[in-house]
Amino acid sequence: MEFNREQLRKYFIMGSQNCHRDPHTVLEEALTAGITSFQFREKGTGSLNGEEKIKLGKSLREQCRKHDIPFFINDNIELAEELDADGIHVGQDDMPVKEVRAKFPDKIIGLSISTPQELDQSPLDLVDYIGVGPIFATATKEDAKQAVGLEWIHTIRSQFPDIPVVAIGGIQTDNASSVIEAGADGVSFITAVTEAYNIKEAVDKL
Repeated sequence: MEFNREQLRKYFIMGSQNCHRDPHTVLEEALTAGITSFQFREKGTGSLNGEEKIKLGKSLREQCRKHDIPFFINDNIELAEELDADGIHVGQDDMPVKEVRAKFPDKIIGLSISTPQELDQSPLDLVDYIGVGPIFATATKEDAKQAVGLEWIHTIRSQFPDIPVVAIGGIQTDNASSVIEAGADGVSFITAVTEAYNIKEAVDKL
């Protein structure tokens, strides 16, 4: 799948551990509501492993394909290959981007960047987009770093005006617009959708 920065606008991240009901139903409602990308992040307390994880990933990938929405995997190289994902998102402590790009020359690659040091040391020419954050405090990730605030988006935008940026961390319906106004191409979110009473309404506001 070809990458374009508009795919980052409403970037939904989810695993079964984030859902209070069938993840297929949650994803279908989100797809119908207008998310522009989906990242399968089956990780943390209560998440699936082994064949169960692969089975769920394959069925969620098919849902995304029916809607022509990019399907990403969070930092698991083997799973990205097994599920034939459109892209993979890696963090600073995962496989180096150079190796990921060598393995997947045609996949969309995203990289998380949280500090000026990480920004300086990251091979931005090898990635399609960067994920910046956590912008606001978040309880979803058990190993989340300290919130960096909207200023971090301004900093990256001023240094690298052309690189596609998606913001992550604590983004909800009431603060998403401030993130876009700060210069991000899109927002990524988990609980804003998985815990929404009305997913269509939530995605509209995001």
